[in-house]
Amino acid sequence: MTHQTVTDCLATGADSVTLINDINTNGSNSYRAGATTDGDGNVVASTWTQTEINDRVQRNVDHLSIILLYDGTGHVPDVAGAASNLKTTHVAAVTTGTNYIAANPVEE
Repeated sequence: MTHQTVTDCLATGADSVTLINDINTNGSNSYRAGATTDGDGNVVASTWTQTEINDRVQRNVDHLSIILLYDGTGHVPDVAGAASNLKTTHVAAVTTGTNYIAANPVEE
């Protein structure tokens, strides 16, 4: 018996959507990528490497991708089969995160 609904599962991914979109918009000036604020309230860019930022984005892309693949078997609802309008922001965030990583490659 499934206890969570599709909406419940998508709600667990909302923080990942926010993180991906914020890092995509603000890069190293995102608080979700380690940026801080100085005593005057100005944003201080993160000291994180691009590798660390990309890893954080990738973990959140992976989290959303797993949720979007829930197929109703076991103890999870059928997110994969749910109406696409319920999943729009999550699907878009996966694309945004994937594109962000591609646009910000790590030099090795």
